[in-house]
Amino acid sequence: MIARELFIRCNVILKKGWVAFLTVCVCMSISVTYEFIEWFVSVTSGSSGDSFLGTQGDIWDTQSDMLFATIGAICMVVLFSKLQDKAIRPL
Repeated sequence: MIARELFIRCNVILKKGWVAFLTVCVCMSISVTYEFIEWFVSVTSGSSGDSFLGTQGDIWDTQSDMLFATIGAICMVVLFSKLQDKAIRPL
């Protein structure tokens, strides 16, 4: 919601249709960046990398984390966009 509000308040994007798309892209980018940092720390820490990752034996943990972040961002845009617009309109 913060990324969406920044896009709207700063008039970064002129076409409304792009706001939702780019908001989801920002959320996905944050999730991917975190997963890359997590992977890098795991690789550089040697044998303790598996305990750091905390995958609990799930080989798809990284991908599912990114998927759920994307689903959450899409749900936020779909369900709360009008409420956020109403809240920031007086500003």
